[in-house]
Amino acid sequence: MIECEAEGGLALLVVNSGDDYFAYQALCPHQDAPLCEGLYDGTVLTCHQHLWQWDIRTGAPMGLAEEALESFPVQVEGDSIYVVAQSALNAAELLIGISEPTLAAITALAQKEDRDAGSICYDFGAPADDFYILESGRVEFVIGRDGRLSPAGFMLRKGEVFGWAALLDSQPQRIARATCLEPSRLLRINGKQTLELLEKDSVSGYLVMRRLSSLIARYLAASGSK
Repeated sequence: MIECEAEGGLALLVVNSGDDYFAYQALCPHQDAPLCEGLYDGTVLTCHQHLWQWDIRTGAPMGLAEEALESFPVQVEGDSIYVVAQSALNAAELLIGISEPTLAAITALAQKEDRDAGSICYDFGAPADDFYILESGRVEFVIGRDGRLSPAGFMLRKGEVFGWAALLDSQPQRIARATCLEPSRLLRINGKQTLELLEKDSVSGYLVMRRLSSLIARYLAASGSK
């Protein structure tokens, strides 16, 4: 396995298993340890710091690992290996496994937004009309209720969703502030239109809502909320 840098500065880990090649994020999703310094037996990749493990053919977590690795399509042409960039929508945990027509329809709703460092994506009390998927950069959250503010305690990586109140009927207003810590690219998607699409595809809708409930529980636990 070898770490390399793609256009735009994206760090990638390229690994071969037999005659097949795979590309993943170069840093461990746990605490950003370089995965190229880990242990690899041809089938399982193990981070050397906290022993998180992944199936090299799928990026699926094994053992202690709690998150999958972000994967990138690979094309082999002669002696050259090409890693193909993918949209954050395809990497979004919330949307994995939904039908292709529904994913295409949600993709058509997405609007790209380039934000400067310090830009506020949304603030307390703003209408919760849209949700976001992080394409690149970093976003920080502050949660507020009854005049009390506290950091949410987590950062996001490519493909992660925030502003998910737009997908909940009972949350018409924001209870958090989301601020870009560095230049960031976001996908902004209308929540009401997305819900209408999911209502027409009940199987995909069930998958999204089940993952959304897990996402909310995970983020609230990270922020220390009860």
